[in-house]
Amino acid sequence: MRRAALMPRAVIAVVLAFLAVACGGQRELAGYVRTPNPSLAGVVLPILGDAGGERELVADDDGLLIVYFGYTNCPDVCPTTMQDLRIALREIDDADRDRVDVAMVTVDPDRDIPILPDYVTSFFPDGIALGTEDAVQLLTAAEAFGASYSVTEADDGTIEVAHSGSLYAVDDTGGLLITWPFGLERAALRADIEDLLAGRRA
Repeated sequence: MRRAALMPRAVIAVVLAFLAVACGGQRELAGYVRTPNPSLAGVVLPILGDAGGERELVADDDGLLIVYFGYTNCPDVCPTTMQDLRIALREIDDADRDRVDVAMVTVDPDRDIPILPDYVTSFFPDGIALGTEDAVQLLTAAEAFGASYSVTEADDGTIEVAHSGSLYAVDDTGGLLITWPFGLERAALRADIEDLLAGRRA
């Protein structure tokens, strides 16, 4: 009895998780789902860099497209988010990881368009850099995801950027499956990605 009382919390958590699954339970997704599920089909942004062309914000067949709206001069939220996502993806099965594309959309195109491709590929070698100087096109794309941003210039000429820090997962039909808020634990992000790739839908 004494040994059972001193059982490590991690072991207890594993046992409880096993029992929940055995009883038909299912872990809750860490992100949140909008109802009705928005569609990104038809939302298109230019691909920056040598590749050129445009990208519809829809995943490849049987895959996921994870989208982030940010900017390269961001001191904390953007690099933290990109690094957390990179680590989460490294921890999943290789075959599953190959089904995930990552795209970053700049909300600061005046400064970012020439340099965003290098920024994105520093985190994800196959990452997709998206941006446009067309303010209406950018706003339309952001609003479709529920993202927000503002870029203003202070009296001293300093550029000030504010933006939402969420990640968004889109499936191969263009459905916005889930939104992950900034600061989510990597383990929870990884588990959600694995569940979505396995066909889980909220």
